[in-house]
Amino acid sequence: MSPKTTKKPNGAALGIEAQLFATADKLRGHLDAAEYKNVVLGLIFLKYISDAFEETHTRLTAQAHVGANPEDRDEYTAERVFWVPKEARWAHLRANAKQPTIGNLIDAAMLAIERDNPALKDVLPGNYGRPTLDKHKLGGLVDLISGVNFVDVESRQQDVLGRVYEYFLSQFASQEGKKGGEFYTPRSVVRVLVEMLAPYRGRVFDPCCGSGGMFVQSEKFIEAHGGRIGDIMVFGQESNPNTWKLAKMNLGIRGIDGDLGREPADSFSRDLHPDLKADFVLANPPFNMSDWGGEGLREDRRWQYGIPPVNNANYAWVQHFVYHLAPTGTAGFVLANGSMSSNTSNEGEIRKAMIEADLVDCMVALPGQLFYNTQIPVCLWFLTRNKVTAERDRRGETLFIDARKLGTMVDRTHRDLTDADIARIAGTYQAWKRGGSVGAMDSVGADSAVGAIYTVGEIHTVGAIHELPLRYADVAGFCRAARIEEIRAHGYVLTPGRYVGAAELEEDDEPFEEKMARLTKELEGQFDEGGKLENQIRKGLKDMQYE
Repeated sequence: MSPKTTKKPNGAALGIEAQLFATADKLRGHLDAAEYKNVVLGLIFLKYISDAFEETHTRLTAQAHVGANPEDRDEYTAERVFWVPKEARWAHLRANAKQPTIGNLIDAAMLAIERDNPALKDVLPGNYGRPTLDKHKLGGLVDLISGVNFVDVESRQQDVLGRVYEYFLSQFASQEGKKGGEFYTPRSVVRVLVEMLAPYRGRVFDPCCGSGGMFVQSEKFIEAHGGRIGDIMVFGQESNPNTWKLAKMNLGIRGIDGDLGREPADSFSRDLHPDLKADFVLANPPFNMSDWGGEGLREDRRWQYGIPPVNNANYAWVQHFVYHLAPTGTAGFVLANGSMSSNTSNEGEIRKAMIEADLVDCMVALPGQLFYNTQIPVCLWFLTRNKVTAERDRRGETLFIDARKLGTMVDRTHRDLTDADIARIAGTYQAWKRGGSVGAMDSVGADSAVGAIYTVGEIHTVGAIHELPLRYADVAGFCRAARIEEIRAHGYVLTPGRYVGAAELEEDDEPFEEKMARLTKELEGQFDEGGKLENQIRKGLKDMQYE
């Protein structure tokens, strides 16, 4: 199967994943997106682990003459491959795809895999045999997914399984509307967080981890910059049972070892990692959550900077993140824009205390329409316990980035940040952390993670961020570093627009007479087009007898 590919704004190829989704979506029937999501992603996971198993099984069979045993489960676990019992292997399911019992066979396969792989206990979806699931369409879905080998050499190089899984998550998020955002953070937003934090090694924590996107992008970052996948330790927590299962599956298909707790749990009422001090916290907590149990947590030890309001969890999340930071740790997270300026219910006092404690490292205002579940404008917070590095002393200083004008519309309602946008934001932050003034450098095209174009203000540099001696300068309308005295003067409001100023207008050297002639001609053309449209509308109304 080698469908044509097209390019999305963020550079990812749309090929097999889009084709799979479009075809699978036609098989959906009357199932809603939330229910169908579990059906499809469960089968994709099952196909992947079966492919990985069969690849190892074939190799062990070929090595039987030297003592390898293809039916010894320990041979597989030693290579971090899930053991797949005979009744759960994909060849068995595909051979029975047209049988009316296919749903029951899939259920039996899921149970057998959970039985023989303790790490997947109570994780895989089931109930494929329910009467409301059309077995003919289910068999068609099995046939469809059968056409993809997720673990051959080409697929591994292109991360086909990861792309398909991520693409399906994003599409289901779009179809589910508000519910979708509960388990899926747009990939471009996650990439900005990860590129800015640069988690090369250490403990990475997400206490509201959703489907695990922060962890996946962190591992991608490590690999893209020449590190090892085991250089970071992953810790997470998620309260929604179905989303927790998605996260376990998402990490499983990537081979990422992560401690998400033995079960789903609420981070506020039952912190599963109470003693964890993380080097990096990455999170996208639910915005403006009103029912978070704050009334019963008034005396909690996490509220070092003030008691958060009982009707809004924003500053409870912020302080939860800070509580779990190591002495040199940094947190990057998404919040609603209101968090930067709100003064209601003690939020302003909490923000003031955190600013005075010199925790706020960087604030980024993002463009609208990035999320599937909300039109609320959002921002990125970056907090750190240590602003003194070998490169420079940033104490008393905060960087503000106004990225609201960046991004490209991918459809009528959703915007995405391009590779260049992400590089510009992240490169600016990294350059500011290193200090100095901008030195002009030429741009050279590339689209790989290591050789991408990184933009500092309006100056382009080339190479991996962590390898470049990037230099920083304020750019009107986009970025500016402000001292704590200025933040005090603004009433401890952290909105970047207050600090970066207005962008310089490009000089217009077109003579007035020529401009007027050009604009008048364009206007006449628009008048003509408007007249044609009016006639078409009148004709349509006349045909409908509404002249």
